[in-house]
Amino acid sequence: MMTTELLDVQPRELKFTFELKKQSLCSIQLGNKSDHYVAFKVKTTSPKKYCVRPNAGIIKPKATCDFTVTMQAQRVAPPDLQCKDKFLILSTVIPFGTTEEEITSDMFSKDSGKYIEEKKLRVVLISPPSSPVFVPINGESKQDPCYENSVKKDRVLSGVENIPPPHGVAEDAEGFETYKDMDESRAVKDVEELKPAKDVVELKPANVVEELKPAKDAVALNLTKDFEELKLKLNTVDSKLKEADLTIMKLTEERSMTTREKNMLKHELELLRRKNNVKRIMVGFPLFYVCMVALISLAIGYYIHP
Repeated sequence: MMTTELLDVQPRELKFTFELKKQSLCSIQLGNKSDHYVAFKVKTTSPKKYCVRPNAGIIKPKATCDFTVTMQAQRVAPPDLQCKDKFLILSTVIPFGTTEEEITSDMFSKDSGKYIEEKKLRVVLISPPSSPVFVPINGESKQDPCYENSVKKDRVLSGVENIPPPHGVAEDAEGFETYKDMDESRAVKDVEELKPAKDVVELKPANVVEELKPAKDAVALNLTKDFEELKLKLNTVDSKLKEADLTIMKLTEERSMTTREKNMLKHELELLRRKNNVKRIMVGFPLFYVCMVALISLAIGYYIHP
């Protein structure tokens, strides 16, 4: 049995600035006061009305963790801005090395025999701040009494002044305390006090999915555009590669033709060289032949002119 608190919750109330058809955010900080790793899980009586990020997690020893609660846009304002919605923060000690994916609802079951700490938060709605309206009375500017009443009402709802809450709020607080020792799944007294609120159920990721649908659509559109751009770029690169292949083929053919012409020229040059050598050999008369002709000519001349 733990003798010290596991978590320190700040603030102890979820205060939302209520405006019709507008979302409102509230941030809660959880501080681990122990020397152990602590897992937490957030539950609410109105899972369709709120979205929690993250709704479960792990806090290291002496560390802090924040989660944000988003109240969806409401079309109808509750009477006197009184809200009976409640949040429950469950925490328990876990062994070192446990991952967030391993966090399940069974870890926070009291039947497991482990110490489960419960922190209960109530929801407080605050009207948006309004600017003072000055009404001239007898030549003097004074604030509109309606504005003063609204300021007093905001102070009561926000807890600035120590004014006791109305009877309905006190009864709701008592019901919240009695809920602590009752079963989570079904409690007749809790259902009667929290009507039309549902029993405490776990926050489902469907709420997050519904809220993220526009963002997912935008991301999908951007991805489609990027894909189309990449496709066009790939087509352009493909066409350039084809042109480069054709150019390479043409250059290869020209090179082969140039090589053939060079070989043909070499062959023709060799033939010309051979022909020139043959002509050189055949030009002129041999020396013996010339000498014989000269001797014959001398002999003939001698006989003709003795």
